[in-house]
Amino acid sequence: MTAEPPEEEASDAALVRAVGAGDAEAFREIVDRYGPRMYRYALRLVGGNDTDAAEVTQEALISAWKDLGTFQGRSSLKTWLFRLVHRRAVDLQRHRRPTPINDDLLSRFVPEASDNPLQDVLDAELLAALQQALDELPWHQRAVWLLREVEGMSYDEIGEALALPVGSVRGHLHRGRRTLAERMARWR
Repeated sequence: MTAEPPEEEASDAALVRAVGAGDAEAFREIVDRYGPRMYRYALRLVGGNDTDAAEVTQEALISAWKDLGTFQGRSSLKTWLFRLVHRRAVDLQRHRRPTPINDDLLSRFVPEASDNPLQDVLDAELLAALQQALDELPWHQRAVWLLREVEGMSYDEIGEALALPVGSVRGHLHRGRRTLAERMARWR
């Protein structure tokens, strides 16, 4: 007995078929559905530079448009798109040095303090420390941590997106979490 695929996957498959038939509106729907998440992932992966993240996302979407006809559905559309983003980000990072991330990127992780200047300072320091710790993680650990903790992807999806075995995904995530826990221990 086979389970039916989730509605989103069936819809993704229909969109892929429509794009293969030349339907630009179907591709626009794919962009609307996954573009913001792809950009958010790229933004964190390239160190918070809006221009770099936009470039990586745009290049990934251009590749998707050109290559969607060859997409065979061995992975979900989502993981295939995230893999394109990852590849473009790797290419960009190979040609450039990492740049510091804007502290405001992680501000949504900590609720705003209500008229408490001391809490505001502590929150800003926490975010700066977290971003610095993320920036210091090795590339794969950072990518796996972002896809798991921020994007909520499964180990299998992360493995497909990054072309890594699931065991490697688990290992990178474990080491990344452990390193972040050590570096953030003073904030507990």
